[in-house]
Amino acid sequence: MQIYLDYSATTPTRPEAIAAMQKALTQQWGNPSSIHQWGQRAATVVETARMQVASLINAAPDEIVFTAGGTEADNLALVGIARRYRKPQHIIISSVEHSAVSKTALLLEQWGWDVTRLPVNPQGRVHPHDLKNALRENTVLVSVIYGQSEVGTVQPIQELGEIARAAGVLFHTDAVQVVGRMKVDLQQLPVDLLSLSSHKIYGPQGVGALYRREGVELVPLLTGGGQEYQLRSGTGAVPAIAGFGIAAELAETELGTETPRLRTLRDRLFDRLADTPGMVATGDRLHRLPHHASFCLTDTPRISGGEPITGRTLVRQMNLAGIAISSGSACNSGQLNPSPLLLAMGYSPAAATAAIRLTLGRYTTEADIDWTAMVLQQILARLRPSPALSNV
Repeated sequence: MQIYLDYSATTPTRPEAIAAMQKALTQQWGNPSSIHQWGQRAATVVETARMQVASLINAAPDEIVFTAGGTEADNLALVGIARRYRKPQHIIISSVEHSAVSKTALLLEQWGWDVTRLPVNPQGRVHPHDLKNALRENTVLVSVIYGQSEVGTVQPIQELGEIARAAGVLFHTDAVQVVGRMKVDLQQLPVDLLSLSSHKIYGPQGVGALYRREGVELVPLLTGGGQEYQLRSGTGAVPAIAGFGIAAELAETELGTETPRLRTLRDRLFDRLADTPGMVATGDRLHRLPHHASFCLTDTPRISGGEPITGRTLVRQMNLAGIAISSGSACNSGQLNPSPLLLAMGYSPAAATAAIRLTLGRYTTEADIDWTAMVLQQILARLRPSPALSNV
């Protein structure tokens, strides 16, 4: 039995998106910047996809800038604003950002910028009062992730955006985990910049977008031909953009039924694992991504022989059982490190290294949930030494 529960990492490209990509590769392969019919066929594909993506988040098509993915969109938002200023200013991010934002903020610090990192509560949520208190006269941008990929917590974006707007400060949110899974209406949200990604919504990898509210000025990261409204030079990846557009259109159509279905499955998984010894849920259960469940081991369990059980241990063991999950901790250069996000939420280094994430998608069933919970509990029971052996 093969079960894929890592939909926050990537989703399988849906057949309709693949068909659109194949058509673009074989029939619409011109350069969209060319004015002849071959180029204009490709340009039509790009602009159709732009409308499809814009519709998913209720934005205007000319507010969508195609990028190579969510990471580039985050970088364009932060660096694109920073480059508008001759002297370093002040930006605010949360302490639980994706690395595409947190590492970009580190880069800005190297350039002399001041960066404030907002604390979070034990559920990983930013308090709006902390944002109010962090604002300065020279604050030019606030960037707070919409839905956290590691623990699933959804931030109070409406309230945070209103605070930034009242102060005359631009507001960016990384919504890669949210778009296509929850309703996002940019006619209602006080958001100026928003990042999204194709491969999180069953489109192809290698393409994403940055929403830029009309009137917001950015300095591009790349120089060249001036494609994408002078903001992202380079010939567009027409087949990938075509697949992205179809995936966005279908996500919008299915949102009303898929979101509650995923919430039901997610809650079923939490219920099945609620009594697992030594394992606790992480993140905010109320304000949470509909497809996301995450846990960590808090009693620092050790495998017989003394080696600690880590998130990576559980990922490997579950993989051997035919189930794909992911670890909540990062592995850099072969060294297992505690999750910075869980540390920011107040977990111990041991617990922050023993974290896992299970994320659900359109192919997940109730049987998958029940089987996964049983297998995970059996693996934990097998890895933990028995009390009798522990006392020897």
